Formats: sequence, C-alpha cells, structure tokens
Amino acid sequence: MTNEELTLNIEKALEEIRPFLNSDGGDIQLVSIEDEKHVKVRFEGACNSCSINQMTLKAGVETTIKKYAPQIETVQNVI
Repeated sequence: MTNEELTLNIEKALEEIRPFLNSDGGDIQLVSIEDEKHVKVRFEGACNSCSINQMTLKAGVETTIKKYAPQIETVQNVI
C-alpha cells in the first residue's frame, strides 16, 4: 500500500467515526502518519476536553482505523 493509499484509508476511517463525534459537538483530524505504523490524531471541540476521549480513541477511533489499515499499530491523540 502506498503512502497516499494509506492516508486515504485512514481518512475513510475518520469519516466513518466523525458523525458520532459530531453528534457530541466534537471532531477529529489526522495529524500525521509515522513509519506507516503510527497515527497521530487531534480531537477537536467537545471531544478535546471530554473525560472519556481516551476510551473513544481506543474503542472507536483505533478500531476503525485498523479496520481500514490493519498495518497500523498505534493511534495517539496529540494536543
């Protein structure tokens, strides 16, 4: 998979999870992909200060990203 294909797949994953975040007043943006294994994202809006955003990151975002890009090992929220 090329870098461009990987980025597109991750963006597709974020588009899938985005409506759930938007419904709570939040959003998510892709920040970077490092070594084609590690993804950094940024929660925005209400999701940025939400007390359960780490659970959302692991159970929702990471799971969805790995569905589209199984080679991803970690997903990290950056501020």
